[in-house]
Amino acid sequence: MGARLLAGRNALTGEAVAIEVVGDRIGSVRSLASGGAARASGGAHRAAADDLPWISPGFVDLQVNGYAGHDFSSEGLTREDIGAIVRALAASGTTQHVPTIVTAPRERITRNLRVIAEALDSDPLLGEAIAGIHVEGPFISGDDGPRGAHPRAFVRPPDYEELLEWAEAAGGRLAYVTLAPELPGAIELIERAVRLRVRVAIGHTAAMPEVIAQAIEAGATLSTHLGNGSHPLLPRHRNHLWEQLASDRLSAGIICDGFHLPAALVKVIARVKPAGRLFLVSDAAPLAGLPAGRYEWIGGAVEVSPDGRLSLPGGEILAGAGHLLDRGIACFLAATGLSLAEALPLVTSVPAGLVGASERLGRLEAGAKASLTLFRMPAGEGRLRIEETLLSGETLFRAERRG
Repeated sequence: MGARLLAGRNALTGEAVAIEVVGDRIGSVRSLASGGAARASGGAHRAAADDLPWISPGFVDLQVNGYAGHDFSSEGLTREDIGAIVRALAASGTTQHVPTIVTAPRERITRNLRVIAEALDSDPLLGEAIAGIHVEGPFISGDDGPRGAHPRAFVRPPDYEELLEWAEAAGGRLAYVTLAPELPGAIELIERAVRLRVRVAIGHTAAMPEVIAQAIEAGATLSTHLGNGSHPLLPRHRNHLWEQLASDRLSAGIICDGFHLPAALVKVIARVKPAGRLFLVSDAAPLAGLPAGRYEWIGGAVEVSPDGRLSLPGGEILAGAGHLLDRGIACFLAATGLSLAEALPLVTSVPAGLVGASERLGRLEAGAKASLTLFRMPAGEGRLRIEETLLSGETLFRAERRG
């Protein structure tokens, strides 16, 4: 198989490099410092380093509910839906993601886990693009606020037998589950899930601090979209948010789209969480990417605003997210003042490590998978401008040239 050379600025170091792609792997990474030029994409051209796009490991999104009308929780989920989501996400620079199935009837969750697992077994491209599966609910708080947009009718107590059904249906690909640890039996379920090698995330909870501590001791290692899925008003000292922020044992995902968290809170979380314990997720909903209007999703009406905000009608409760990681990275940079090199691990190496894929994803070095994102950061656009996205050496997205 022939090699291809890509020229760009290594987004993790700032160095101008030529990356050789051989099959599905990175063959070599060479500095362009001496010559300042590269032969890339099959054609020779010379460019100053500042004119080159940034090049990064492909973005890894650990929480995607669906996109552009395709829904991982739909009762009619098909392999074609899964493939459509993979290709749509590539336009945002996302190469790998974790499908999220939300609170739903028991038989539907099990069915959709099986549909996804069978799709991954039968389609190598989908097998490369999907890094595990996440079940968010139904073992969550039924209260307004913590429940978020999850349908109350299907919220239910933790059930180990149901968890076993999920694990079997997923064929070993159940990456993590999100639950509220204050529910009866939740702490025991966390312990049993860990023994099954299924990670547990705390989310959609109204737990008191001591219950969060018990969940961590039982083996919970993640926080699902920290700062969201909560009552709008919390006790100022004793609440689940501070306890999760303070824990060095919990890795926290946050939605950084300009709607879910204020910029000041994003900055605080970034300062509090130790290196490697924070990552960005899109939490993209099936309505993301659709025109503004009112739609039906998870048993009720959801409004899509012209700015991409998704919410329950007439209230402050958000209903998932309408943007992807190309916006999330830009919002995170604006909120924190961190450098691109400091921010990118939150969408590359950190999430890759949390799903056990750090050996092949999240790295720009020989031998790693050639899942790559080439992009620019135009001022004032509020998102990255993606030029090309490669999944294991295959171009899934290439922007049309401007001008």
